Amino acid sequence: MPKEAQARIKINKLLADAGWRFFDDASGPANVRLESHIKLTRRKIDSMGDDFEQVTHGFVDFLLLGENGRPLLVLEAKAENKDPLIGKEQARTYAYNQNCRFVILSNGNLHYFWDLESGNPHLITSFPRQESVTSYAQRRSNPRRLYEEVVANDYIALTQLPTYASEAGWKNELEREDFIRANRLRFLRKYQLQAIEALQAAAKAGQDRYLFEMATGTGKTLTAAAVIKLFLRTGNARRVLFLVDRLELESQAYKAFRDLLANDYQTVIYKENRDDWRRAEIVVSTVQSLLFNNKYQGLFSPTDFDLVISDEAHRSIGGNARAVFDYFIGYKLGLTATPKDYLKHYDQTPGRNDPRETERRLLLDTYRTFGCESGQPTFRYSLQDGVRDGYLINPLVVDARTEITTKLLSDRGLLVDFIDEEGREAGGVFTQTSFEKRFFSEATNRLFCKLFLQNALRDPVSGEMGKSIIFAVSQHHASKLVQILNEFGDQMYPGKYRSDFAVQVTSLIPDAQQMSINFANNNLMGSGNFNRDYLTSKARICVTVGMMTTGYDCTDLLNLGLFRPIFSPTDFIQIKGRGTRKHTFTDQLRDEELGEQIEEPEKTAYKLFDFFATCEYFEEDYQYDAVLELPKTQGREDFTVDAALAEDEAQEQPGAPKKTVSTYEYLGGDALLTMEVEQIEHPGMKIDRMFFQQFEEAVKADPIIVEGVEQGQWERVKDYMRREVLNKPEAYYTLDKLRRAAGVDRRLDLREILEHIFGMIPRFKTRAELLDEEFSKFVADIKPTEAQAIPAIRAYFNAYLTSKEVQRIVDAGTFAEFATNPVFSMNDFGAVPAKYRKLVPEYIKDYVSLNTFIH
Repeated sequence: MPKEAQARIKINKLLADAGWRFFDDASGPANVRLESHIKLTRRKIDSMGDDFEQVTHGFVDFLLLGENGRPLLVLEAKAENKDPLIGKEQARTYAYNQNCRFVILSNGNLHYFWDLESGNPHLITSFPRQESVTSYAQRRSNPRRLYEEVVANDYIALTQLPTYASEAGWKNELEREDFIRANRLRFLRKYQLQAIEALQAAAKAGQDRYLFEMATGTGKTLTAAAVIKLFLRTGNARRVLFLVDRLELESQAYKAFRDLLANDYQTVIYKENRDDWRRAEIVVSTVQSLLFNNKYQGLFSPTDFDLVISDEAHRSIGGNARAVFDYFIGYKLGLTATPKDYLKHYDQTPGRNDPRETERRLLLDTYRTFGCESGQPTFRYSLQDGVRDGYLINPLVVDARTEITTKLLSDRGLLVDFIDEEGREAGGVFTQTSFEKRFFSEATNRLFCKLFLQNALRDPVSGEMGKSIIFAVSQHHASKLVQILNEFGDQMYPGKYRSDFAVQVTSLIPDAQQMSINFANNNLMGSGNFNRDYLTSKARICVTVGMMTTGYDCTDLLNLGLFRPIFSPTDFIQIKGRGTRKHTFTDQLRDEELGEQIEEPEKTAYKLFDFFATCEYFEEDYQYDAVLELPKTQGREDFTVDAALAEDEAQEQPGAPKKTVSTYEYLGGDALLTMEVEQIEHPGMKIDRMFFQQFEEAVKADPIIVEGVEQGQWERVKDYMRREVLNKPEAYYTLDKLRRAAGVDRRLDLREILEHIFGMIPRFKTRAELLDEEFSKFVADIKPTEAQAIPAIRAYFNAYLTSKEVQRIVDAGTFAEFATNPVFSMNDFGAVPAKYRKLVPEYIKDYVSLNTFIH
């Protein structure tokens, strides 16, 4: 089939998928083959005549009509082996003749959307819907207004209370502070104004992508609110999409924008307003909810949002999530607290699997995405800047290592020798990554807790334990730590607590999100336990794993405990940032006069307990503020577990070979690891359907699953199902059995199965559909310019993603084997441009789940 015909077939399908009604202008025999394909969507307008699509010189390839039947958009089609951009001037002429503002340039594989009133064509991965382009046409972008708009420190306050300056409470300087607090007015700080000014300067220079690098606690959300108002007020945006990477941040951002901008603009959370989100100017969503199953392509058009803001950018657009971000045309703003040069003291060349290397690539990709290849963001305000200006507090970092953790941290690791139940010598080597995963030590956990409680900062008002957050390895580890801490809490404060001195706040705990909010609001498990006039949470320590990190605001925190190794600088910066905010403790007193007796009412420091040399991990010569002197092991009666296996210097004795163990628990208790082999019989289609229906009924009857799905707590639901539902002897549900029962030609994710059961997705997509979607993401990210090679690159992409043999050949570099490969031939490989032979597998390894396509 001619390349032109192939392109037209693809374009017709893309248009039909987007719901367009269109005219095809081509004439002659070559078009006959397309007639049956386009007939279903062709609709002629008799009043305009059959020659409606004909222009003065030549014919429009596709003329797309608005709701009123008038021309809205010109689509210029080129053959698959031609760059669609070569049709720019031809399409411009057609558009002017038809009085169209918009153009799409496409060769069936690469597509560009072009607003003739505002700059250059933008790469898109799907065609916009009619209603989206119609709405987009209402926007009249004016960059001049964007950079000429005056933004003063009361830019947000004027939206909150336009008449604030004329109010008596504001005019009276003695009452002003109370007036501001009562009306919750927010004023931009000097550095926040500088961030806005930097964006305006970049816009004046013709840039449409911006990156703010601002330390945790410096008010990125307030700054973002000012940017949103700037774009909406000046007419450079009709609607804004605010992307976050955590569920708790979604709710937090919604509340912030509602409180700051509600008088002028409406904010909604997408998942709570799926049917009427278009009525809002600000839409907030987690990137995961849009990315899962590539929902964003079906839910939105590329023209639905004129400004997309990514909170904690290199996390919310990291990896495959960038496809969501790049899907939309228009302005882009990234917010991040992670400085690009954070790993500057890490001089080694890390391996590909080193988490520091992963983080480095994510940071570099983020800067590239926002047009900051030079390494300089649009605006930067660091932690040290905040400390210097009096807005933030530096941590007092405490280095604490036990004998065991010291050995786990060493290059050799901890070498364990022991005699197993069969009388054989056994052993294993464990490192810091093994702690509470393969290597368990009750005594080490108890020592961590004891050192933490003995050295933690106390509350300056009540004298009780300062509010603290401890970060554990896992939910099981968190549960153990809570037990130990509550035991010690009873000893420290007899009669004051009922197993609520420390609480577990993890995804498996019901209402965990509300518990974290209550902790910040000082009413977790009650309040005023030591002083009824002092509003501070009864629970003093929250033990968590991944919650209470990014964006969690609790200004009166005094202690943070890293009871786990941390390998991501972003995680470390976010965790460390929980304590950097300033706080006045006497504000929590019911009677202001009581505060006069407090010697140090202001928060001047907070402690960060580093039990796994995290600071050293990122900066080799880190100077700790304090080093705890730890007790030496005296014997089993004092330090039973660590002492039992601390003698790790013993050399292997000759004799029978040792058995290598993968897990070991110090205080006994053998772990039996089992492997079951199941012979799968072909049960027949009816039985398959009954099996899936039986599973569906069981899931819908479980109130824990139903509640978790309704609240969007996917990790909690999946953890519960793995423990309580899957692989049980009653029905022995497995993901593979469910896949076969559903008749799907690829692996299914547990969340995908649940979304189908609860009606969130109508069906399971086929492997071919997902391959097309993944390749569209690749095109959006890499933006290949070799239009004629796109079919060859696509074939290579699909082959590597679906064939283990092709993967093996490419990874080994034994390309001559393609001569006999039935999936991908030597001719196929030769058609792939040289740079993509390496780029495609690297991209797939970084951003695509191979397990989805190979089973």
